Amino acid sequence: MAENKDYMIRATAADGMIRAFAATTRNTVEAARQAHNTSPVATAALGRLMTGALMMGYDMKNDPDLLTLRINCDGPIGGLLVTADHNGHVKGYVHNPDVILPPNSRGKLDVGGALHLGILSVIRDTGLKEPYIGETILVSGEIAEDLTYYFANSEQVPSSVALGVLMNKDNTVRQAGGFIIQLMPGASDEIIDLLESRLKGIDSMTAMLDRGMSPEDILRHILGELDLEINEKHDCSFYCGCTRERLEQALISTGRKELEEMIAEDKPIEMQCHFCGKKYEFSVEELTKLLEKAV
Repeated sequence: MAENKDYMIRATAADGMIRAFAATTRNTVEAARQAHNTSPVATAALGRLMTGALMMGYDMKNDPDLLTLRINCDGPIGGLLVTADHNGHVKGYVHNPDVILPPNSRGKLDVGGALHLGILSVIRDTGLKEPYIGETILVSGEIAEDLTYYFANSEQVPSSVALGVLMNKDNTVRQAGGFIIQLMPGASDEIIDLLESRLKGIDSMTAMLDRGMSPEDILRHILGELDLEINEKHDCSFYCGCTRERLEQALISTGRKELEEMIAEDKPIEMQCHFCGKKYEFSVEELTKLLEKAV
C-alpha cells in the first residue's frame, strides 16, 4: 500500500538507457488547495503542474537551484506559476482560483478547457548570471502532454509524462501524483518498443494511486522487465519561504513616493503572499520606519 507521506523517487532501468521519476503528492496538492481555496478544476491544474515541477526540481543539482514552471494562457484560469527546488519543496498559484467548468467529454475535470491556448515556460535558475528559459506552446493544456512536448522539443529528450489529481466529493484531494520516464541517448529500438508497449497498457496515474500503488509499485509495473533500479527517495511538500522581513524589503523597494502615499491614508495596509495566501499587516508606524530605509 502507498504511504501517507508525500514523496518522490528517482530510478534507472535498461542499464541506464531509461531514467524515471515518480511521485505521490496528495498532501502537497491539498495544502495548496487550502491555501488558495481553489475550485476542483483549478486544484487539478495546479496540482498537476506542482507535481511535474517537483520531479523536475528534484533533478536539479544544487540546493539553491530553483525551477519555475509558468503558464500564460487565454483560458478562464488565466495562468499558473509554480516554483520547486532540489529538496522537494514546491509552491504555486493560479490567477483565477474560482474557475468552474463542466466536465470534459470523458467526464473528467476539464483542465485543458481551463487553460485553452498558451505558452509553457520552464525557467531553471542555477545561480548563473541569466537563468535558462525554455518555452513551448501548450499542445493540449492537460499539462502532462505539454511537458512531454516540452522535453521532446526544447531538451530533445523523448519522455512520457503522466500527472493526475483525483478529487473527493467534498472537493478535497483524494489522490495526486505523477511520473516522468525518459529515454537516454543510445537506447535501442528493442528497449523503445518494449517501453512503448508497457506505457500503452497502463491505467491512469490516479487510478493506480487509488488502488494503493506506491511510486515504487508504479515504476515496477511499467519498467520491471527492464531491470529497474530505484536509486533515491525524497519527501516532498507544499512550502513557502515567505517572511515578514521579505515583505518589508518589497515595501521598501516600492520607493518613498509609494510609501508616503500609504502613510498619508493613515491606516494599516495588508499584504498577501501570492504563493501561500498568508496575510501580513503593517501599521502606519511600521510603514513610517520603512520609509526611513527607502531611497
